[in-house]
Amino acid sequence: MDHKETVRLREVRRLYGTATHTVKALDSVTASFHAGTLTAIMGPSGSGKSTLLHCAAGLDRPTGGTVVIDGTDLGSLSENGLTLLRRERVGFVFQSFNLVSALTAEQNVALPLRLAGRAAPPGLVRAALAEVGLADRAGHRPSGLSGGEQQRVAIARALITKPAVVFADEPTGQLDIRASRQILGMLRGLVDDHGQTMIMVTHDPVTASYADRVLFLADGRVVDEYSGTVTAETVAGRMAVLEGAA
Repeated sequence: MDHKETVRLREVRRLYGTATHTVKALDSVTASFHAGTLTAIMGPSGSGKSTLLHCAAGLDRPTGGTVVIDGTDLGSLSENGLTLLRRERVGFVFQSFNLVSALTAEQNVALPLRLAGRAAPPGLVRAALAEVGLADRAGHRPSGLSGGEQQRVAIARALITKPAVVFADEPTGQLDIRASRQILGMLRGLVDDHGQTMIMVTHDPVTASYADRVLFLADGRVVDEYSGTVTAETVAGRMAVLEGAA
């Protein structure tokens, strides 16, 4: 396995509010995410999970500290530079799929390339759909696809630019158990078979059990980490303690 550090956070802080009332959404978080690994981020509501994902992905600028993606310090980039980096080096998969309803599956997958001003060869787009098991659904619009199929299109769209890292925010949150397991198995396969780096925010211990590593957040800090064989039971037990303390 390639152990190259794809994403690095050092002493990342994110403050919100005013001079008289400040909330520490992230409190000096340091973490590294390596190539070919799937990391789950967990924690009670308000622990900083979404803020961590937004800062790590360059969607939000931290108040302090550094974020490096694929060797580039995000703090050195202009807003335009950040946009370009996200477009070319970062993939996103959201709970709500975020597909364009007027476009076919094939057109949705091609969208990141078109936004980047690059050609979207039909063969490349079809191959991306085939990779997620939707070779026969290229001409369907989102309304003609199940929730699980829509999320597969979103995954193909996230991967079309061959990003250094994919961020997934509750990727199975709107899916039933069967579709969830198919999506999680697919994400796991992309990590194992293609060396994709993936960082996933989730509240679900079963979802987290597909990860190589689980980072637990509380009050904006990393308070624990599990790696190796991660089971839903051990994750649920740790979450119960954190939620009890929250």
